[in-house]
Formats: sequence, C-alpha cells, structure tokens
Amino acid sequence: MTDPHLRAVISERRQLINLAYRLLGSLAEAEDVVQETYARWYALSDHQRAEVAKPGAWLTTVASRICLDLLGSARARRERYVGEWIPEPVPDRDWFGGPAPADPADRVTLDESIGMAFLVVLDSMTPAERVAFVLHDVFRYSFAEVADMVDRTPAACRQLASSARARIRTSRPPSGPDRAEVVKNFKKAWETSDIEALIMLLDPEAIATADGGGNALAFRHPITGGDEIARAWVEIMSRTSNVELLERTVNGQPGLIAQLHGAIVSVYAFDIADGRITRIWAIRNPEKLRRWTAD
Repeated sequence: MTDPHLRAVISERRQLINLAYRLLGSLAEAEDVVQETYARWYALSDHQRAEVAKPGAWLTTVASRICLDLLGSARARRERYVGEWIPEPVPDRDWFGGPAPADPADRVTLDESIGMAFLVVLDSMTPAERVAFVLHDVFRYSFAEVADMVDRTPAACRQLASSARARIRTSRPPSGPDRAEVVKNFKKAWETSDIEALIMLLDPEAIATADGGGNALAFRHPITGGDEIARAWVEIMSRTSNVELLERTVNGQPGLIAQLHGAIVSVYAFDIADGRITRIWAIRNPEKLRRWTAD
C-alpha cells in the first residue's frame, strides 16, 4: 500500500531539522533524529498511519521526545568530551532542506534562534526548559500542543517556557548594524597583529572559548579579559603560517573562517554589544566543520 501521507510527511523534513538543531545544537545529531523519526513512522502499520490525523504533529512529537531523551543524556556525553563544547556552527547556506519560510517575520525568528549566543544560552537550560521554550516561543506551538509532545501539563510547560525566557532576557542581545564592521576590523587587526587595535575592539570582560574536541589543537579553558584575548590571538597568529582569514556568515551573524591550504580549519562566531566584542567562539573540531568543506 502506498503511503497516502507521503508528500505531507516528506514536506515536514525542513521543520524537523530546524527544530532538532535548535534543541541539540548539532546538525549531525539533528539529521540522525529526523532519520529515526521517519524510521518510526514507517515502522507503523498501514492501518496505524491511516489513523494519524495530522502526520506533521505526529512527527514533531516523536522528534521532540527523541531530542528530550538525547538532552537528558547530554551531561554524561559532555563529561567525556575533551575541552569545551560549543554548538556546531552552520554556514550561510540552507542546510535545513527546502526554501525559507515565505513570511519574513518567521524568517527573522528562525534566524535569531540559530545565533551562536542564543544556542549557548539554550544549552544552559534544563532539557525540559529547552524543549518547551523552543517549541512554544520559536515554533509557535500552543502550550496544549507542547504538553502533548513532552507528556506534561500545559501549566507545567508554561512555567518551563517562562523560566527559559528569563534566561534569554538576562543574556546580552546582539548589537546593531555595526556587527559586520566590528568583525571586519577585528580580522584586520588580527592579521596585522595589532594588539592595541584588538584590545580596543574587545570588551574588557570579553570571553573567548575554543572547541577542538580532542581532534584539533585548541586552548582547553576559556580566556577571560580583552587584554588576555588580544595577546592570545596575536600569539596564535605568530605561530600560524599560510592561514587565510575570510569573512563569512556564521549562524546568521557576521563571523570569520580560517583556511589552511584551502581547507577550513576554524570557524569563529562573535557576540557584540555596544560596538565591542563580548564573546568569541572558536570551533576547531573537524567533526563540527564538515558542513563548511564546500565553502
């Protein structure tokens, strides 16, 4: 029997990838979740699938529960991770399968929710907070729908989302249209090892975090303070030859990539406030850079 829901089911892939990436901070894991979700759909009998009134809602429910389970075991997996863990960066390319939403307001919401700073805040939440907040505030499901997906009461989901929202509010919002100019100036100062210029571009309390995953050389602990970061970045440049820095969009925001002999070896994401860099995330783990190989 041919699946009468085939077209509707396939059309949900973009939504499921978008959802799972924001919940897990890993596009690779998101794709695994979607694959498992479809496997469970086709493990149903023809009769069971025919009884599903809304295939999209069924798929979203299954994907959300898989993500919730994975988030629950994330702490143990992070304890085995070498060094700091940073969400997998995504390039300025549609890795989510399908065209962008027609509604510009939806596009802004989705773009903002893949910003590295946003994902890092999400990662600080409990699994339940993260799932409730992303489903309701980003993907606009009602609390009644969220409750069905995560097997909690609507009131409990409302409280979880409220708690998550408070964490988001305390994080510093991105600055205005000068972000690209700040990153451009940082690139120039770094290339020329202009330490004074770097210090001027960095917030005095800035934090730099690197993720090598044990697969690439990276500083193991965050560097705090604009002066310390500037000196570290000058030291990095002094030890590096034949590396080319290029401006690229990283998770919807201006960022940098470093290429060595044409291969991308690092991706840099930034958080900027009041014209100065407050956070730098340096992703060097090659397992998290696979999406960038065709850049």
